Amino acid sequence: MSIILDPRAPRSLFADDVVISRSEAQRVVESVLKLSRADAVQVVIRSSRTRNVRFAANQLSTAGVVEDTTLVVMSYIGRKHSAVTTNDLSAESIERTVRKAEAIARLAPDDAEMLPVLGPQNLADVSASWDEATATLDAGIVTAAANTALAPARRAGSTLTVAGFLVTSADAIAIGTSAGLFAYHRGTNANYTLTVRTADGTGSGWAGEDAQAWGGLDFARVSAQAIEKAERSRNPVAIEPGRYTVILEPQAVGDLVGLMPRYFNARSADEGRSPFAKQGGGNRLGELIVNAMINMRSDTADPMVRSQPFDGDGLPLTKQSWITNGTLSTMLVPRAWAARKNLTATGTPNNIIFGGGSTSREQMIASTQRGVLVTRLWYLRETDARTMSYTGLTRDGTFLIENGKITKSIKNMRFNESPLFLLNNVEALGPVRRTAAEGPGTQVMPILKARDFNFTSLSDAV
Repeated sequence: MSIILDPRAPRSLFADDVVISRSEAQRVVESVLKLSRADAVQVVIRSSRTRNVRFAANQLSTAGVVEDTTLVVMSYIGRKHSAVTTNDLSAESIERTVRKAEAIARLAPDDAEMLPVLGPQNLADVSASWDEATATLDAGIVTAAANTALAPARRAGSTLTVAGFLVTSADAIAIGTSAGLFAYHRGTNANYTLTVRTADGTGSGWAGEDAQAWGGLDFARVSAQAIEKAERSRNPVAIEPGRYTVILEPQAVGDLVGLMPRYFNARSADEGRSPFAKQGGGNRLGELIVNAMINMRSDTADPMVRSQPFDGDGLPLTKQSWITNGTLSTMLVPRAWAARKNLTATGTPNNIIFGGGSTSREQMIASTQRGVLVTRLWYLRETDARTMSYTGLTRDGTFLIENGKITKSIKNMRFNESPLFLLNNVEALGPVRRTAAEGPGTQVMPILKARDFNFTSLSDAV
């Protein structure tokens, strides 16, 4: 962590606190505001501590802790603005950063859409998103969790090779402005993902879990699921590509459906650059866009995904229902677009919660005459923004269902599909869980069954 202390500053950040404290963040913000000569200034402080343990080839391989605290000073002069970042919080560095931001702002082009910095906001308290035990976790505890996978792989007669990643993080963010805004939030997260391969190179299984607290992860369950998938996926056979009924496990649903929030932007729709653009102008707000059983929302206070209650500008993130009974019920309205169209800005969500149902995985399989069970998807790439279409591959456990039973492991396949088409073809929804998503934001996704999923070709990749 490249930070130099101001000897006059409180030492709480480095003595007892894992990440920057509210009081220390407020002190830094106030020092920037006092130094600034710009018309307006916004300050963003991000502080993090991440611990990780990685294992591969049935051996612990790496472990480490990464700590950092960065300060971003955004100066506004007339219709010009700039941003300068540092992770040196000494008094000299803060003043140097403020002066650089002002100098660069004077050279910047005018921004026709520049808005005033935000003043005080009514922000929710989501302090429950912090778990002290997770923030201060001992390395030995993390290492012990790896043994739930390492021990079975090392047993005599085992033909399995395991590779996994255990990571815990503690993060804090503070935003302050010359207009009187001060927002602070801190939170923790824990994540475990595991890939298991068979010695003959034909089988691969994956499982993962994500939680706010280390105690919310079931390591034995994750390890058992990945091992079972690997064993069962040996010697896959090829099936003819085409449209199949699919059962997508929650991770696979999140891999594809989790991409939807980026398309909820009202400006993109109003300008005709979105699947939600309306023919002749405007957007499809209030229209039925997917199956009526689909509900999707964001909520920073939801117990499954407690998260930062404001966005990167400090705008409050309230509970938003994006899709209600299949209808597009809310759109993301950026501040600049809200000002132009006389709308209320929504803030950019940091979680997505997909409403589930009561149909179990076993019931979905039993009701399927012929279909494909998918563990997860990967290497997704957009092919058509107007239809929200993507291509990608299945991975780490893909199985054929015949007459209500899993009958064999099958080779992975490439697909071309849109979350919109998928959600229009849904036939059943099951229990939800928080997925081990690799992208930004937190996801809660169900297992689902849908018809006519478009598999386009075979893949020899395991």
